[in-house]
Amino acid sequence: MTMDLLLEIGTEEIPAKFMPGTLTQLKEKAGAALAEQRIGCKDIATYGTPRRLVLVVKDIADQQADLYKEVKGPARKAAFDDQGKPTKAALGFARSQGVDPGQLVVKDYEGGEYVFAVITGAGRQSRDILPALLTELITGLTFPKSMRWAGYDFRFVRPIHWLVALLGQEVLPVSITGVEAGRVTFGHRFLSRGPLTVNAAAEYFALLEKNYVIVEPEKRAAIIRRQITALAEAQGGTAVLDEDLLEEVIFLVEYPTALFGRFEETYLELPDPVLITPMREHQRYFPVYGADGKLLNGFITVRNGTAEHIDTVRAGNEKVLRARLADAKFFWDEDRKAPLCAHVEELKTVVFQEGLGTMRDKCERIKELSAALGKELAIPDREMAVVLRAALLAKADLMTAMVKEFTELQGVMGREYARLNGEDPLVAEAIFEHYLPRFAGDGLPQTTAGKLVGVADKMDTIAGTVSRGLMPTGSQDPYALRRQALGIVNILIDSGYSLSLTKLLKYALDLLKVKEAKQEKLLAGLQEFFQMRLRNILSDQGVRYDVIDAVMAEGADDVYAAYLRALAVARFMENPAADQALTAYTRVLNLAKKAVGDTAINPALFAETAESDLYAAYRQASQTAAQAKQRGDYQAVLASLTALQAPIDAFFAAVMVMAEDEKIKANRLALLKGIADLLSGVADAGRIVA
Repeated sequence: MTMDLLLEIGTEEIPAKFMPGTLTQLKEKAGAALAEQRIGCKDIATYGTPRRLVLVVKDIADQQADLYKEVKGPARKAAFDDQGKPTKAALGFARSQGVDPGQLVVKDYEGGEYVFAVITGAGRQSRDILPALLTELITGLTFPKSMRWAGYDFRFVRPIHWLVALLGQEVLPVSITGVEAGRVTFGHRFLSRGPLTVNAAAEYFALLEKNYVIVEPEKRAAIIRRQITALAEAQGGTAVLDEDLLEEVIFLVEYPTALFGRFEETYLELPDPVLITPMREHQRYFPVYGADGKLLNGFITVRNGTAEHIDTVRAGNEKVLRARLADAKFFWDEDRKAPLCAHVEELKTVVFQEGLGTMRDKCERIKELSAALGKELAIPDREMAVVLRAALLAKADLMTAMVKEFTELQGVMGREYARLNGEDPLVAEAIFEHYLPRFAGDGLPQTTAGKLVGVADKMDTIAGTVSRGLMPTGSQDPYALRRQALGIVNILIDSGYSLSLTKLLKYALDLLKVKEAKQEKLLAGLQEFFQMRLRNILSDQGVRYDVIDAVMAEGADDVYAAYLRALAVARFMENPAADQALTAYTRVLNLAKKAVGDTAINPALFAETAESDLYAAYRQASQTAAQAKQRGDYQAVLASLTALQAPIDAFFAAVMVMAEDEKIKANRLALLKGIADLLSGVADAGRIVA
């Protein structure tokens, strides 16, 4: 017999951005808890609105599965003495598992005999287990920010006002902060009247929809998409359905109704970002574009309710946006009274970080780091002039009225004002690009100036913050250093920039006047910090962990080169012949470790044809590998292993490496060491699992 389980946690309004992660967490924790309790089910799903978190478990078993578990203990020899009596080891093991020593059984396991404790038990009724399980599930949820209320020590995302816990038609006794679970829920805060009684879990969704609450986020999303598309088409345009904004809006409403509003055409004189930012970031509006691709003087928003009194709601939204746009136009007009470069000296009044000077100081460091990068990468002087000008102006727009009000427009307004002031278009673009990537999935800078200034800015922030003892730990990363380091690594890879990360980090620390004694410790931590970002990138691209370990073991100071090496090894391992080649090479590695010093290979000491053949193949492979390393063709380096496989196998079949004659033995080991060194600087093949 099976039934549906319903848990609803009714709260005050939950921040929309918390909802996706919370629903995922609720589902995962519920699945783990049911599995641990051996309670079967058909499906687990979570739903949510601003005022409720909902868990639905379909066809939950009315009883636990019977317990049968075998726990391995000590070896039989250690568990019983010569008379067959249990030893202290057996007695202790039996006691730890809660079984009588006489119940221990002996079984074969991996070629030996071991004692096992067989633990059995009849399954209990699910209704007896679920109250405690649900209580632990609720109290075990975590949030980016949580709060306490009344006199309770319990913390949750928002105060809990009601609970529904039903197994079929039966109320389960669950209690949190004095709130007793029942069958009473609540509909829309304004459109539904009074409490609602849920007679059974199966009727929950229909009951709430009748009372203006669409519990399923996917259903709300479909309604919002359909309504927005229709409204935009009615105006002869298309709406930009930004997925992040859409996800936020889904969790701001319980009963969505979209509406179209307008603003004065005169505001279209403002740059599009100035219009879109107040709409999207501040008001959660969707901008609308005409058939010509230009922004229309209209917007679409989603109200939490029905179409009743929609004109009043529209007028209110238009009034709010009008005030926002009036402010934006005022800031736009004021900022254009002075050129962007006039704001550079004003940066002296803004502290970057405690102990790290002002934003003006930071701009100088960015300029110096950019110059060092340009020198390392041999950037032409003509391009470097653009780089240095962009570095100087990179942060100037932070002092403009527009960016002070709409901080999301940093870089965006710098680009706009630089263009208006007649700066080189590449300088203007670099001012915007140096902030990229700003978030996961964001684009990367495409201009040389954008790349160099972006890397320099991020490197200065990372080095400066870490020098203050603020290396990210666990989930704590208040300065977003992981994101910035990931940005640097992605830029270097995307641009094909090959340079020493350690050298750049040291230069950044020198500019910050960090003492040499402190730098050594900081550099070790920073190198590991950047390597972890590279590991994450490679892992996300499907590169095996052992391949990543093998490549990192040979160093990753040159991020781009390490990335290419990892991809080359990964591709090599896809070759059907790779396993055999790697097996042969591993035999070489194991014996090569016994080589003493740098003994030169002497062909005159070869006693077998197989030695001469392997030496000839090695010389060819060595020349090929050296040239390939020089041009960064790591695939060709690895291909030399395949060419050496047959000669290596023939060598080991015909030759006793550890000969009695010390000179012959040393010569053979020297040959193997030379072969082992072929992959030096590419990958430690001994770490790769064939």
